[in-house]
Amino acid sequence: MELLLSKLNSYLPESSISKIRQAYTFASTAHRNQSRLSGEPYIEHPVQTALLLADLKLDVSTVMAGLLHDVMEDCQVPFTTLEAEFGNEVAKLVDGVTKLAKLDSEPIGQSDKTSSHITNPTRAENLQKMLISMAEDVRVVLIKLADRLHNMNTLKYLPEDRQQAIARETLDIYSPLAHRLGMGDIKWKLEDLSFHYINPERYKTISKLLASKRKERELYIATITSLLNDSLNAHEIESDISGRPKHIYSIHQKMNRYASQGKDFSEIYDLFAVRVLVKEVPECYRALGVVHSLWQYIPNQFDDYIANPKENMYQSLHTSVRGQDGTPIEIQIRTFKMHELAEYGVAAHWDYKENGLLDQKLDSKLTWMRQILEWQTNSSGAEEFVETVKSDIFGDQVFVYTPKGEIKELPLGSTPVDFAYRVHTDLGHRSVAAKANGKLVPFNYILQNGDTIEVLTTDLARGPSIDWLNPNLGYTRTASAREKIRQWFRKEKRGIHIERGKELLTKELRKLGIPMDEKEAIKLLKLRDFDELLAKIGSGETNLPEISLQLAAAQEKTSKSDPEAKAQFNILGAGDLVTTLSSCCNPQPEDSIIGCISDEGTILVHSEKCSVLAKNEDPKKIITLRWGTSEKLQPVRLEITAWDRVGLLRDITSSISGERVNISSVITNQQGEGKTIIESTVFITGINQLSKLFGNIESIKGIIAVKRKT
Repeated sequence: MELLLSKLNSYLPESSISKIRQAYTFASTAHRNQSRLSGEPYIEHPVQTALLLADLKLDVSTVMAGLLHDVMEDCQVPFTTLEAEFGNEVAKLVDGVTKLAKLDSEPIGQSDKTSSHITNPTRAENLQKMLISMAEDVRVVLIKLADRLHNMNTLKYLPEDRQQAIARETLDIYSPLAHRLGMGDIKWKLEDLSFHYINPERYKTISKLLASKRKERELYIATITSLLNDSLNAHEIESDISGRPKHIYSIHQKMNRYASQGKDFSEIYDLFAVRVLVKEVPECYRALGVVHSLWQYIPNQFDDYIANPKENMYQSLHTSVRGQDGTPIEIQIRTFKMHELAEYGVAAHWDYKENGLLDQKLDSKLTWMRQILEWQTNSSGAEEFVETVKSDIFGDQVFVYTPKGEIKELPLGSTPVDFAYRVHTDLGHRSVAAKANGKLVPFNYILQNGDTIEVLTTDLARGPSIDWLNPNLGYTRTASAREKIRQWFRKEKRGIHIERGKELLTKELRKLGIPMDEKEAIKLLKLRDFDELLAKIGSGETNLPEISLQLAAAQEKTSKSDPEAKAQFNILGAGDLVTTLSSCCNPQPEDSIIGCISDEGTILVHSEKCSVLAKNEDPKKIITLRWGTSEKLQPVRLEITAWDRVGLLRDITSSISGERVNISSVITNQQGEGKTIIESTVFITGINQLSKLFGNIESIKGIIAVKRKT
């Protein structure tokens, strides 16, 4: 506690210190019978949290809330008690940062070791509440980040599955959150700590590589900084020069990026980085000139984040040069104030003299936080909300301009449609075309850094296109844009969607030979009513093939005892070649069989007694076969309508045989006007195989329709 008071004395008045002592006494009493898994008294955790907040020089209410942040959850102290004791502001901060529904103590399943667990509904709801609280008062997340950082520092005392789960959550949510708030120091600490538990072997490997080259690296950096310092002094530029520390997780990411590009980056730990701090902005550019006069500039490795700050308020000049021996050197140049902001982000802008309020300039930089509140209102559930925040706010970003020169930040891979919806929902709904840098581009154009994007609109009430929701067409990247499109369809065209959904579902089920049973569908899919399903299908919100397969599979269960079902026999002796039962003799499992190799490299299976084979085939193409093990197959009659052409039947039978499906009969009927109908009986293992077979046949040139004939 004495260390905390010492730090607070450096920037807070005694009246504030007295309030913090009061909060400490209250928290210490509330936690008096509690201890952490490490064995230390529990009060040590709130104190360490408050210490981190004091390092950020946050206001008295925030530090008090840091000391009290666990008393509601762990000690059952009511909100009203806190409010009466410390005022509404502190009580609200504690309420906002509380680990709601025991977010951090909830049991985690085994599956969390290999994948993110935040898609769990309960945990998604808790994260949703935290993010909303953060959006209402940014100090909530500052306390939460300090809380999480100390918990990560003591994670070793938890079971391994809990370590993995919390580390993944930290990497998914808290580290990106720190990044968006411009808090670089906390960001890299959370990343490295998380990486240590998620991939300990990789962590150790990179750590050893760094350690093995530390002396060499330090000597080289000392030589570089000495030369640069002398040159800056000669130009009368006062500066503070240091080697920029390397973070293990960022090195890991770079190694993966280089590997994906087919580059050898095994010596990444030998890259060198230098940071130059100066007093004023003009000196940043003068220092840049000195750097480029000393060493060879590496093309396309310069970024001016002073003229074009990142959305998280980060400002700096970045350049890369080659030293005298050709070694690449990364150099960052910025003012002392910029550096403080790069390390502490939003906390560096906190106005303690104005009752803990953010200044207007900073507030304008945090519009993305207000988007969180908007998405909360519009999202259809907690899981969807969390996924939207993850993809649209915490993912890698691209920066583009509006025609008026305003910067918009969107997730990497975004399109003009995403841009339109980011500017305004109505702009997205009315979009008809887009321009990038004055030239027309398609709606699935991938936005590039620095693009100026203009969206052309119509005054007609046409609304968005259903195609914008099709992931295969690539019109939308952001979850927020897709949700706004779905909302429009749900609100504006429910009746149309129901009709369209009914048409689409009927067609799909008819193709599979399955009758539409509304009562069965409601029961199987746990729907309020059948129209709900039809509306979702018609709007593109629900995957139609997936739904139809579920309905078909339910009916398939009742047909497993079909007397026509017969055993599937594997053909042994054919190797990897495709086999097809010959229609001329229709060999049965009790028959001895031989095969004839076709010109296409497939095998036609005949009975040994087949007279057609004996008369017409080259003996050199004949091989001996036998029946293998069996499994149950269902006979299915297919009706294929197509434009007749040379090779059509060959392509169809090859497509069927390619799925290891046996064909027992094929009949063709010419319909005139160039059309033909092909009827075939095949034996399938289930409805999934049938659906895949339909997809393969439908992709064949000239196919008009394919359906199951009942």
